[in-house]
Amino acid sequence: MGDLWMSLMGGFATAATPINLLWAFVGCALGTAIGVLPGLGPAVTVAMLLPITSQVDVTASMIFFAGIYYGAMYGGSTTSILLNTPGETGTMVTALEGFKMAKSGRAGAALATAAIGSFVAGTLATVLVTLFAPVVADFAVQLGPPEYFLLMVLAFTTVSAVLGKSTLRGMTALFIGLALGLIGLDQITGQVRYTGGVPEFIDGIEVVLIAVGLFAVGECFYTALYEGRTRADMNRLTRVHMTRQEWRRSWPAWLRGTAMGFPFGTIPAGGSEIPTFLSYGVERKLSKHKEEFGTTGAIEGVAGPEAANNAAVTATLVPLLTLGIPTSVTAAILLSAFQNYGINPGPQLFQTSSTLVWALIASLYIGNVMLLVLNLPLVGLWVKLLRVPRPQLYAGILIFATVGVYGMRQSAFDLYLMYLVGLLGVVLRRFDFPTAPIVVGMILGPLAEAQMRNGLSIGEGRWSVFVERPMSAFLVAVIVSVLVLPRVWRWVAARRR
Repeated sequence: MGDLWMSLMGGFATAATPINLLWAFVGCALGTAIGVLPGLGPAVTVAMLLPITSQVDVTASMIFFAGIYYGAMYGGSTTSILLNTPGETGTMVTALEGFKMAKSGRAGAALATAAIGSFVAGTLATVLVTLFAPVVADFAVQLGPPEYFLLMVLAFTTVSAVLGKSTLRGMTALFIGLALGLIGLDQITGQVRYTGGVPEFIDGIEVVLIAVGLFAVGECFYTALYEGRTRADMNRLTRVHMTRQEWRRSWPAWLRGTAMGFPFGTIPAGGSEIPTFLSYGVERKLSKHKEEFGTTGAIEGVAGPEAANNAAVTATLVPLLTLGIPTSVTAAILLSAFQNYGINPGPQLFQTSSTLVWALIASLYIGNVMLLVLNLPLVGLWVKLLRVPRPQLYAGILIFATVGVYGMRQSAFDLYLMYLVGLLGVVLRRFDFPTAPIVVGMILGPLAEAQMRNGLSIGEGRWSVFVERPMSAFLVAVIVSVLVLPRVWRWVAARRR
């Protein structure tokens, strides 16, 4: 425990330098502003700003991205409550009761409970990350190539099966990502493969380029093609404060939401959608004011899901830092930011880059306080951001994405490729294919291939090496259950009906 405390204090010493504090503040402010704008989540923002990793010190840029990640989650609740337009899937549930509260003149209380709930959940979850991440890292050091390969297969199956409405579509998106990840030089033999004779493909396709194309450019094209004519009407904003009774109703919901959100963020089948819906269901069941749900808006229905969302978002850092496995789209893009600096998150990270890791964890504490200070007084300013006309907003994003991607390699080929990937993003979204598995497949595919080949060489070519060890056998059982159990439940439910 003493070592943990010393490491965290060292992290605060690094994170609290004036330049790092400035990056944290800019990240939090920018993330909140982006989160407020409808349709733009942290994944789009981090993808759009990834090219700056070639210019900025690694610790400063990681603190900056963490600020954006957190800020966008805070900001997403503002549009959900005022416009009924969630900026992120995790804030969909906040809109159910928050928008009803806003319509009945209680927008201020809804925004306040969302901001304070986010702060409480974010802080508690960061404490849990501080306590558990080193323990998980120590355990993960003992795992070998077979276990790592199966952990990545677990990430593939859960991300593909859980995201989107159809497992088949999720798997199709995953295979697109895996195929893109195999283009270029083979990591082990140095053989050139799948380049189609295009010299620009020899070094592989940049993950940054794919992320910017799919999320930022794809979002702009999709909005221009399908949502350009929609208009959002805004509710009037009351004072940002909560009555004593609203405080009494909110704090148990914040704690319950945090307890539900954190475990879901740490597992590969995570994501913040499941715990937010669960939290909403629990609050509705436990509330003494059931008549407010779905009518005038119940404050617990905002407080619980918002806390669950933020706790899950913070918890994604545990598998990302300790195992190198992203459990959300934004975590996958953060992983590619690490890789841009030649740093591979995983069990060794706490030994090889401990200064960076602890500065990042310390910056989460600092960012939480900054976001609370930013959010409560500046709600009026964020509301004005909602009035930025969409054509100008999306034109700005396209310019930013183009300059950023061109700046990486000064290659016009990269720009053509980025816009082609943007069109692919539109097609995928139009036909309800999830885009997250593409990014996860692209980043983890080459790593999974290397671990599989290392595992086979340990087993002298025997595939049974992947089920011989207790941990790998357990992971195989988990993967099979993820794929089979949902179908069994659906079949049983259908038989009962």
